[in-house]
Amino acid sequence: MARTYPELTPDLREFLERQHLFFVATAPAGAEGHVNCSPKGLDSLRFLGPRELAYLDYGGSSAETIAHVRENGRIVFLFCAFEGPPKLVRLHGRGRVLEPGDDGFDELLARFDPVPGVRAILLVELVRVSDACGFGVPRYRFEGDRPQLAASGAKRGPEELRAYRREHNSVSIDGLPALRGPR
Repeated sequence: MARTYPELTPDLREFLERQHLFFVATAPAGAEGHVNCSPKGLDSLRFLGPRELAYLDYGGSSAETIAHVRENGRIVFLFCAFEGPPKLVRLHGRGRVLEPGDDGFDELLARFDPVPGVRAILLVELVRVSDACGFGVPRYRFEGDRPQLAASGAKRGPEELRAYRREHNSVSIDGLPALRGPR
């Protein structure tokens, strides 16, 4: 049976911290435009309190999550139990994007292990916390994190990453503003 919580409970937080994979979904404000759902992994999530979290946004081929959150703030996280008892947890929130040079970016980044390729941090205030059975989610075993993201960020270096982001991440696929770039 699905339940809604006023905030993250210790049990929910423990479940969330054990998951190696979660999904982030956002959408533009209007009826037009593309809904986006992205898988996330690595050590990219920190719970800052019972109603607040931060996650690292690494470089990629697009910047939909950043563009949508900049436009309307709406974001939802989905966690699935792939091992152990079935369970789903959704965290709906209102987010804001912090890029390098923004107030608070360095302080939040210090909460994570250093990994090359971080382009932004999303700071999210949770407005709804809910769980569900997850009976339809198959079982999978975690074998390990993939090394390619960190290796790619280290290989490219800061200047090449900035150039890539200017070319590929300054607007969304729908033309919404995404990364602003260094200040």
